[in-house]
Amino acid sequence: MRDAAIAIRHGRLGAVKLDPVSLRLFVAVMEENAIARAAAREHIAPSAASRRLAELEQQLGVELFARSNRGSQPTPAAYALLHMARGVLNDLDGIAAQMRDYGSGLRGQVRVVANISAITQFLPDELQRFMARHPQVQVRLQEQISTAIARSVAENAADLGILNEGAYGDRLQLLPYREDELVLAVPATHALARRKRVKLADALPYDVVGMHPGSAIHNQLVRAAAEAGQELRLRMQVTSYDALCSMVAAGLGIGLIPRQSALIFRALAIRLVALDEPWALRRLMLCLRAQEAPGGVARLLVEHLQAGAAP
Repeated sequence: MRDAAIAIRHGRLGAVKLDPVSLRLFVAVMEENAIARAAAREHIAPSAASRRLAELEQQLGVELFARSNRGSQPTPAAYALLHMARGVLNDLDGIAAQMRDYGSGLRGQVRVVANISAITQFLPDELQRFMARHPQVQVRLQEQISTAIARSVAENAADLGILNEGAYGDRLQLLPYREDELVLAVPATHALARRKRVKLADALPYDVVGMHPGSAIHNQLVRAAAEAGQELRLRMQVTSYDALCSMVAAGLGIGLIPRQSALIFRALAIRLVALDEPWALRRLMLCLRAQEAPGGVARLLVEHLQAGAAP
């Protein structure tokens, strides 16, 4: 019976595939103790039920019911099959239920790539609320710069991206998400610390702690300095906002950072000065593959993020 059990658990015996309908009928016969009642329960004619049971015995190569003038009695093989058939049918029902969950967005995985500005300012709270509502959903989040985010989404390495507004090609569609504000972080004792607003030109004579090459903030700073016709005194470059704020607090330079990201490090000896520049207000966008509506949990996450999007 061990080989038969293995065959049943895999829904086959040799090259013969077992029919779940026949297995359900067999279980019904065992539970109802009568073919007629089992046939009615499974909405099948009694003659068809008898034929299916005979075919099941032939497929398994074992007698399931001992037939006599007094009726049919289950054999020991039938009781062994009953246990295994219930397990197989339960597995099949579980597969169907889980696939329905995936289709409705209740269970699954969504791959998200986002820039550091979105990760530090908005995503912690938003993802916490989303995953509290959908605890069976796994969100895989990876930090990338905006150009890499666009590439990851276009090449299906990610389901959803969050990046700075820009032109990334016709393979992507962008949806409004949030707005943020770039401000100047300066040491608490710096000459600019007493100012409420400054033009970037006022800050360029000082040493700068910049973000890493390729980042949107670094590119913006380089572009703005060039447009102002001034040299950028880039003293060092870092890869995170906490490193930038730590270096600024140590008096090693001033830095450009989103306001809400800087507020995380308010305990450091830094001051935030507003920038009187039109580019200081930025738009963050949700990034999806063009002409491809997100499905399942990705669709739910997009709807959740859009619900909190800036008007």
